[in-house]
This record gives sequence, structure tokens and C-alpha cells, in this order.
Amino acid sequence: MDLRHLLIGALMTGVCFSGAAERPDSISYRASAILNASSGDWAPYLIGAENDGRVTDASGGWLDVAASKSLDMSKRFSWSAGVEAMFGGCQGAEYSRWDEANKHFYSHRLGQANARLIQLWGEVKFRGVFAMAGMRAEKSLITARGLSSGDITRSRNARPVPGITIGFVDFQNIPFTNGWVQIEGQIMYGRMMDSGFKEKEFNYYTGMLARDLMYTYKRCYFRTKPTERVFVTVGMQAAGLFGGNSTTYLRGDESSRVDRGFKFKDLWNVFLPKGGEDFVIGSSLGSWDLRVDLRLNNDTGLAAYFEWPWEDGSGIGRRNGWDGLWGIEYRAPRASWIDGAVIEYLDFTNMSGPIHYAPGDHPGTSLTGYATGGDDYYNNNAYGAWTNYGLCMGTPFLRSPLYNADGELKFQHNRARGFHAAVEGQVAPQWRYKAVVSYQKAWGDGRRPLGTALHDTSAMLEARWTKGADSPWSARLQLALDAGTLRGDNFGAMLTVNYSGALSFKKQ
Repeated sequence: MDLRHLLIGALMTGVCFSGAAERPDSISYRASAILNASSGDWAPYLIGAENDGRVTDASGGWLDVAASKSLDMSKRFSWSAGVEAMFGGCQGAEYSRWDEANKHFYSHRLGQANARLIQLWGEVKFRGVFAMAGMRAEKSLITARGLSSGDITRSRNARPVPGITIGFVDFQNIPFTNGWVQIEGQIMYGRMMDSGFKEKEFNYYTGMLARDLMYTYKRCYFRTKPTERVFVTVGMQAAGLFGGNSTTYLRGDESSRVDRGFKFKDLWNVFLPKGGEDFVIGSSLGSWDLRVDLRLNNDTGLAAYFEWPWEDGSGIGRRNGWDGLWGIEYRAPRASWIDGAVIEYLDFTNMSGPIHYAPGDHPGTSLTGYATGGDDYYNNNAYGAWTNYGLCMGTPFLRSPLYNADGELKFQHNRARGFHAAVEGQVAPQWRYKAVVSYQKAWGDGRRPLGTALHDTSAMLEARWTKGADSPWSARLQLALDAGTLRGDNFGAMLTVNYSGALSFKKQ
């Protein structure tokens, strides 16, 4: 039985992927051979980032296979499904772990699993709404696709989280507005499946190990008429972690444990977070988002966008200064030497320091003033770091806990700022390129600030080759480097060879 039949059989038995098929009456399939190597302990930042967690280790070889069927948007009722899995091996990175019996630290290796399910989903739609079960990589509606550093609430950096999602399949016209105002949104509840990975990475000496967590994601966007020369997209994303259990360690000993478990009423309690045993139930995180698109006379596209992060009232009320992602995007109307470009400024330095005081946290106090701050982006005292399998589910710009060689499961350098720039184009009918550069300075976090900033400069050059429009073969070569005190000095390369196609099942 060949690869085509294996993938089609998986789909027909309810196994479900990501990646849209070219036609809704066909099944698209893809097989990719991936080889990577680098001089450091992990793959360079710009090879591992915004890649759905596929490759992060220093070196390895993988077979990535996928198949999918897309929605037929011309029909009232339609369905889609997909599956993607990776098989292979890699050189794991070394992490420090505490040996409680012998009272000393030792090193152990941990790499990506030899067999991994990247995406798996089934979806149905009726008119403009859909329901989906499984895990599927989703694109951002705000940031520059393929060029951005990544959405700061839900990016393509980590593997998607499995769950149930309902929402609009796309922007829908709001009645009585004559198409001038559209709405898009979704609600998702899921289950984190990375507890085993955390147990293997954690050092068991200091910090917190949070397991069996639940996950939620919501968003609502409004957009003005997209056929106009200028149109605007505005809205909010809101996500959170809840349930599960958390164990805290201090100098090698377990100091506390909280078992929250899961109750169905939690689904409502985290929909609009409210007070509870942790003051606000769940770990809330989100962003205020805005994108303005301008279409010039020759169909050249320009856009400006921002995403402002929030984790509590100070962030929602925009008291965190210039914190967030600010971007400008350029798109040419047709393929050319430069047909896409983006430049972004990122700032996460205005979340104040370690002091946070609210009278409601101290019943009976005579101190009625507030000292807001201590947001500690992507970290939470009760639910741990905002990660899936060690990688940030938001922006990959901040160094993820996966890269903490000391086995601490938190963002150690989230007080950072810098920029990201990328350009892409076509140099010949069969050849495309992309060049990316990123720079940042980081000052630790609000509770453990650094007097001297760490810095990182990362760059990547990518070449894509396609044999021809009717050929199933394509390839991609990426060369990347990291230089500085934040991520270390590292050079690496990754080669991907793809074979893809589609099988039609439309009746003649």
C-alpha cells in the first residue's frame, strides 16, 4: 500500500489536518523530507520560529506527511478534514535536573519525539458558521502572513492545541449595513497535552510545574467594506489557561501543590474571567488589535497594524505604554523582485516591576490606593508559562522556556524590545527568496531584572525552488544564524524537499 492510499484511508476513517486543498472536490497530500543541522544546542531562532513547532532541535531528520480536504465555500453545507504527522529523530538538548536522592544536579537530554501528530481535525460548516474538533494551525488576521514575527496572542510558533471550536468561517456582513461592516469571531475550548514533556524538561529544584491544564481562546473582529481603497479591521483576542494542578519546588523540595481539576462550570467562569481562589479564575491573556489596509491604484497593498497585549486591567486600559507589536506591510500586485515586505517594532518593557497591590487582595486593609503592574507577560503564578511543548503560543520574539538549559519552565527574559524585518520576492519563474533579520535587547523579567541587557541578532536567508507549475516537486533551503548573549552564537541550515499533489473525487 503506497503513501497516497495510507493518507486517504486515514481521512476516510475520521482522522483529520491543516493546509487547504486547492479544490474542495479533491484531497491534497504532501510528503516532505527535512534535514537540519546547527552548531548550537537548538536550531537557530528563525528556523524554529513560526513553524508550528515542527523543528527546534539542533540537528535531525524528519518525514512530514499530510493530507487534507478543504471546505467548499460555494455550498451551504460542506466539510473539511486533515491530518499531519512527523516521523524521525534528532539530537536532543541538555537540561539540568535535580537528583533529590543524591542532592546534586545532573544533565539529561530531551529532544522532540520520534513520532508526533502536528495537526488533526474534522470540520463542518453551514452557511457562514462552522464547528471543528481537533487541532489545526490558524493564520492571524492582523499580522503579515509569512513575513511577520508572529501574532502576540496566538501565533504559528507552537503546535496547535486540540479542542472544540465554533465560529464564523470568514468575515460575515452584518445585516442592515449594506456590507459596510462585517464581523468575524470564534470560541474555542481545549486541553493541553504537553504535561509529559514538561515533566521531562523541568529541573525539580526551583519553580513551578503546571500540568493537565485546560485552554480557551476567543476573538471578535469587525471590518469595514474590504472592496474599498481603505478598510479597517479592529477587535480583541482573549485566551486563557485554567484547571489542572500546579506543584511548586523550592531548593529541591516540593513546597506547595494546588489541585484545581476541571468542572463544567469552569467553561463559563473563564468565558468572562471573574474572582475566585486565584483572584481571577484562570490565566488570562489577550490583545487589542487594529489593522488598516490601503489599496493603491495599481493594486499595490500597504497596511499598518498593531497588537497591544493585556493580562489584567492595566493592560486592557492601555496603561502599559508602547508595549506590543507595531507593523507596516507592503504587498505588490504581482510577483517581482520584491513583492512583499514588513518591518515591525516590538516592545514588552512597560509592564512595570514586581510590585502589584490591590485593596481587594487584602480584606480589611486601610490602604485604599492601587499599585498596578507586575504583569510578567506570558508567565502566571498559578498556571505557569504560556507555552505548548515549551514554545510560546504567542510571539516567538521572546525567548521561549524550551531554550532554558536550566530546566526552568518560565519566560526568563520577557522585558525586551527590538525590531523584526523581512522581505520576499521572485528572482526567476522557478525561484523565490525570503530574507529576515531580527534584533532585540532583553533585561530579564520584572521580578528578576538584569542590570546589563542581553542582546540578540538573528538572520535567515531562504531560497524556494519549484520545478514547474505542473510538477509535484519543490524544495526549500534555509540558512540562519544567531549572534549575541541572549540566544548565543549559532549557525544552522535546514533543507526541505516536498512532493505534493491532489486526488479528485468529483463525479464526471
